Amino acid sequence: MGLTVVVDTSVFVSALIGTAGASRQVLRACLERRCRPAMGEKLFLEYESVLQRPTVVRDSPLSAPEREKLLDAFLSVCQWIPVFYLWRPNVPDEGDNHVVELAVAAGAEVIVAQNVRDFRGGELRFPQLEILTAAQFAMRVR
Repeated sequence: MGLTVVVDTSVFVSALIGTAGASRQVLRACLERRCRPAMGEKLFLEYESVLQRPTVVRDSPLSAPEREKLLDAFLSVCQWIPVFYLWRPNVPDEGDNHVVELAVAAGAEVIVAQNVRDFRGGELRFPQLEILTAAQFAMRVR
């Protein structure tokens, strides 16, 4: 099935509001099981919250039921990972620590994010974990 990956909500949002591009390719790779996305409780709640954002509702070409259906399809291919230990890697955006913790708990090789700088520079480093943009990851899973 390929790499285990954590798809940050920024990539999901970009796929929802864009008409093409690397973020959609990332979701397609997950849905086609060319990679194995990991999902945890905090990330799941963040995804659900994203669907309600006014900018997503306004800018997405998909209707609310279509957005829900896409999320359900994405979740159906995700591996649910319980996170029992909080590593607190202290990345620059405190709100992104849970994404790194999920990746470590899942044994993920990659975090895919729109802004990779948000995940670099943490106090606790995980050398086996790559942080890639959607475009970089899409090139890898072609």
